[in-house]
Amino acid sequence: MQFRWAIVYVRDVEASVAFYERAFGIGLRFVAPGGEYAELETGDTALGLASNALAPTNFAEPIRENDPALPPAAFEIGFEVEDVAGAYAHAVEAGATPLAEPVEKPWGQTVAYVRDPDGILVELGSPTGGEA
Repeated sequence: MQFRWAIVYVRDVEASVAFYERAFGIGLRFVAPGGEYAELETGDTALGLASNALAPTNFAEPIRENDPALPPAAFEIGFEVEDVAGAYAHAVEAGATPLAEPVEKPWGQTVAYVRDPDGILVELGSPTGGEA
């Protein structure tokens, strides 16, 4: 088994794609007909963006929609970047909500956190030096 994609539910797929392109320089991989789902080009593992309205067509259980006015959900999207401070500043300039400025962790990795317009946590982290 191989982890191939993560999907987050958002209010507006087109707006979220534009935000991730602008804030993190991520390109578009795929948009489904109708625009209710898109994948961003993030390497071997894709980041999928699905509209909140798509959830009930996939499964009966309702979802708790992401909301920037509420505390973030207990998950995060993580991007590895060489220049965490620069990526953090760029993301904030592009509309991300700052959450935690860059800090070096005890294991030597530098990390920072922002929230996207839907309130989703995004971690920006330097390489750890470990093997996958």
